[in-house]
Amino acid sequence: MLVHWFLAAIHLLAFALGFWAVLSRGTAFRRLAKGVGDARSVLSADNLWGISAVVLLVTGGMRAFGGYEKGTDYYLHQPLFHLKMTLFVLILLLEVPPMVTLIKWRIAQARGAAINTGRATLFARISHVEALLVLLMVIAATGMARGVTFG
Repeated sequence: MLVHWFLAAIHLLAFALGFWAVLSRGTAFRRLAKGVGDARSVLSADNLWGISAVVLLVTGGMRAFGGYEKGTDYYLHQPLFHLKMTLFVLILLLEVPPMVTLIKWRIAQARGAAINTGRATLFARISHVEALLVLLMVIAATGMARGVTFG
């Protein structure tokens, strides 16, 4: 029973960390676009965003498919789980351009080269949309926890 509680707590804390990290990354991108921020702030927030994503994937996978919660059958037949996974896929799709760019930034910094910050404003917007999608995932998760169904 303690393992179930621990996994649930870590999963929820990872949502909180992810929400904060992606909002921070968006703010850091916006500051960078205005010329008052630095790439280091963007990359630090992005690291936390990535860590939270890994923790969410591991704990969520264990809870949904590892026998630690209601069981795979419950999740696969729960509409809010499908909504949550759809929101997750949307986040992944939105994340591709910033992720590729930030990998290039890290490589450029390691080589001592300049980074291209031309799309920082776009990536700030993307980050803030991702934060909204994370909030919607939490709302879907609370409905799942309460057994909300449609139909």
